[in-house]
Order: sequence, then structure tokens, then C-alpha cells
Amino acid sequence: MMQITLVSIIALGFFLGMRHATDPDHVIAVTTIVSRQRSFRQAVFIGLLWGLGHTITIFVVGSAIILFGLVIPPRIGLSMELSVGLMLILLGILNLSGLTRWVTKTFKSSPREQHTHSHGHGDYIHSHPHGHTPGKKGHFEDATPVSWVDHTLDKMGFYQVIRPLAVGIVHGLAGSAAVVLLVLTTIRVPIWEVLYLLVFGIGTVAGMMLITAAIAVPFTFSENRFARLHRGLGLASGLVSLVFGLFIVYQMGFVNGLFAHSPKWVPR
Repeated sequence: MMQITLVSIIALGFFLGMRHATDPDHVIAVTTIVSRQRSFRQAVFIGLLWGLGHTITIFVVGSAIILFGLVIPPRIGLSMELSVGLMLILLGILNLSGLTRWVTKTFKSSPREQHTHSHGHGDYIHSHPHGHTPGKKGHFEDATPVSWVDHTLDKMGFYQVIRPLAVGIVHGLAGSAAVVLLVLTTIRVPIWEVLYLLVFGIGTVAGMMLITAAIAVPFTFSENRFARLHRGLGLASGLVSLVFGLFIVYQMGFVNGLFAHSPKWVPR
């Protein structure tokens, strides 16, 4: 009976995590980021990074609430929700203004740059000249199991890696309380509750990777064939992000009373 219950908890957490990834604010946020990507693999990696950031926050905050009985006051809860709106506004402005491309180029190494690259093959570590143009690689890309991660990170640059991770962390702050409330009403065993949070996060990562893969298709297709359409899709995603972010700020700040004396907050 215990095994059946535990399996049910794991299945529930995973599939609810995948469904959680489809929330409108999550999809809009990753769409705004993915719209500037030219690689299908990089877009999927963005989904992975977003999901990891989201999972880190939910697991840390959720575990603290479960294990120590912490209660989130309405004003703090609304502030966490408001931060999501502000993040969406920022992403929209970056896309619409073109600052995203400038920042990306600033913190991204040139794809033709050649440099000394140190890495290991098992216990063997060595260095060799390493470039990113055909014929200048020290060895084949698939020489190590994690070579695709290294290659993807190198092509994306520091800013493109940090941005989805940071956005995922902010979104995790807004959703952690609702997840914990659901756990407390159904499981009531602390260890299983923490396990649920972890599996929920894994499901969110998987769901977001699938979503970014689906979103990346029209953007990568239009980038290669229709430059004007690609720019239009990017501007549209930025505009939607800006408008939806303003809507969230209005809802949290004025409708739910964050800026008033008696805030009302129902975790979603």
C-alpha cells in the first residue's frame, strides 16, 4: 500500500509539473527569450535552464515551508507574484528595444574566435587550440558525453545562459506557495512532500523543454527563410510579454490590494 501511494505521488508530481510549465506567464516568458534564438538546440537548452531555475526555487522555498511550518503573508505572496509581472515587462522591453541583441553580442564570444581550450577525457586532462569554425576543433564534438553541453554553452554566451535561469528562479518564487498548499492537503508526510516537490520540478523541466522545442520551430524556420517574419514574431512576443506583465502588475498591485492597506492573496 505504501509503495502504491508513493508511486502515485511521484506520478502526480511529474504530470502536474508538466502542466504547470504550460501556465500562460511561463509560456510568454520563454517565448520572449526563445524568439531571439537561431538554434533549435539552444532553444531547448533555454527550456532546461528555465526549468532548473524554477525547480531550485520551488524546492528550497517549498522544503522550508514544509519542514519549518513557514507561512507566507499575503503582502509577501503578492510581491512574489508582482515580481513575475515586472520580469515579463523587462523581457518585453528588451525584445522591443533591441537591447537583447546588443547584450547578447557583448557577452558572447565570436564564433570564429580561436583559443586554448582545456578539458578532460576521463582522468586525462589536456589543452589544445580550440576554435568554432570547421576544421579548427581539437577533436570531434561528440568525443565526450557532455560535449554538446559545452558546445551549446559556448555558442550561447554568459548572458543567454543566465537570463532563462534567473527568469525561472523568479517564476518559482511566485508558484512555490501554491505547490506547497497542494502538497500539504494531499500527502501529510514530510519526506514524501519534499520528494513531491523534487518530482514536480523534474516534470516542470521536462514540460518546459517540450514547450521551448515547439516554440522554437516557427522561429528557427522563419529565421532561415523569412527574415521579416522572424523579426515580426520577435516583436509580437515582446509586445505580448509587456502587455501581460502590465496586466499582472495591475492585478497584484491594485485589484488584489498589494498597494493598499488590506491585501488579499489566494495562491494560484
